[in-house]
Amino acid sequence: MSEPYEWDEATWRGRVNQVRAGRSLLPKAWPGGARCAVALSFDSDHETNELRDGGESPARLSWGEFGARRGIPRIRKVLDRYGAKASFFVPAVSALLHPEEQKSLADDGHEIALHGWIHERNAQVPADTERELMLRAADTLETITGTRPVGMRTPSWDYSDVTLKIARELGLLYDSSLFADDDPYEILDNGEATGIVELPVEWIRDDAVYFTMNRFGAQRPYTPPSDVLDIFRREFDGAYEEGGLFLLTMHPHITGYRSRIFILEELLSHITANGDCWIATHADIARYCAEESGLKE
Repeated sequence: MSEPYEWDEATWRGRVNQVRAGRSLLPKAWPGGARCAVALSFDSDHETNELRDGGESPARLSWGEFGARRGIPRIRKVLDRYGAKASFFVPAVSALLHPEEQKSLADDGHEIALHGWIHERNAQVPADTERELMLRAADTLETITGTRPVGMRTPSWDYSDVTLKIARELGLLYDSSLFADDDPYEILDNGEATGIVELPVEWIRDDAVYFTMNRFGAQRPYTPPSDVLDIFRREFDGAYEEGGLFLLTMHPHITGYRSRIFILEELLSHITANGDCWIATHADIARYCAEESGLKE
């Protein structure tokens, strides 16, 4: 294997162009004259954070169980208070452990979307295995909720060489795993337009980077919850000013605590106080962007 500094132009350009941002899909106007769109997402990893590494710690598994037992109910209470619909990205194993949670969320108008099989690091498994896991996960979520998922967030927030090919095979409407913009765009596959909408994520707009705790490692919560709220609020204010998309990622086992749930509460209070924001599921936002751009006709 040659060193990167030895690559010819075809090699480094090929690496860059494998998965690339295409045209912007930011619509000229949001539904109902809304100033901006708000996509709230919750990665319901639950026990799979421990299971995916082969872990057997009852304590670590109980941390994931907290997400289902206490985190989800608190999150739902806040969402219900503001009439907000959200997207829940659920590893299939989490869905199998907590099927009633997924059914109830779907029945309430929230979206259940793909997030791998067991929260595996998808870019590190063999290509055939990644495909089998993703297809099996889609079948599982459909069986539990009665609705075939139309979007995904890769469990590792990363792509392997075949991830995009699998997404295209599944006929997905959107992905939410990449970082190339603040606003929606079309994904390119080696320069070819795919028709898949990207709703980009960012670690800045993810609660896990501020609050993750690892007892035996270096990870420690280092940002006060009030500061995290300030960061999220500033990200929303920027999207509102530009008329774009504000997409937030939270985790039930992280934000679902008594000292943190106020972040979601106060953020939604701030968002709804404007009176002209469209809060919708990822699927609804991706569908609207696709229709307005002529991507899906």
